[in-house]
Amino acid sequence: MNFATLSLPARLFLLSWHPEKRKFSGGPDLHLTVRAGALAELAGRGLLVEADRVVTPATVGERTGDPVLDALLELVEQSRPRTWRGWITHRSRATLNAVRADLAAHGYLREGRRRVLGLFPARHWELERVGYAEALHAEALAVLRGPRPAEEIDPGEAALVVCAATGKLRSVVTGKDRRRYKDRLAELTDRAGGATPELRALMRDLRRALASAVASAEAARSSGGGGGGG
Repeated sequence: MNFATLSLPARLFLLSWHPEKRKFSGGPDLHLTVRAGALAELAGRGLLVEADRVVTPATVGERTGDPVLDALLELVEQSRPRTWRGWITHRSRATLNAVRADLAAHGYLREGRRRVLGLFPARHWELERVGYAEALHAEALAVLRGPRPAEEIDPGEAALVVCAATGKLRSVVTGKDRRRYKDRLAELTDRAGGATPELRALMRDLRRALASAVASAEAARSSGGGGGGG
């Protein structure tokens, strides 16, 4: 199945659907993972660059045609300079909400209603294209586990798996998988950067930033402080 028509953040959101539980279960830091995926795609397209740890647009005013990616580009242009971690956490839930809205508009999701404790109305999302999500999971696991050499993997597929693993998207990559395939994930991180040393270094920096943001969010929850980005 060809997933090229969907952006990296959209595919990451669909990976948060758990095939066995038959529901979305991406965890509390899904917004950080989805934002990192959007940044990775923009960087891979050459639209974001990093200099002295600061991330800026390569060319002001350039757009992709994807509403989610373009909204993030506009935010980067209009805001003060930030590091990768700063951009992973800054207003990251806005990107998650935009991804869900765009997927719903294109028939991948359906918004539902339910009551918490039988009393309070709450919004939730139901997957419309189950087969699509199942195939996406299968392809992501094949990329993670091999045996295809990393250099033969499409850079976008490599970035998808690296973001899912680093963001602890347990619906597709377990903690055991992250430990077992540690070296493979390092290879996939470089592959996500394509052919240029600069982009490979950029992807390594982005992966470290996502790991740091998730670790901080976990620490904040453990101490009762919430956390995770706005």
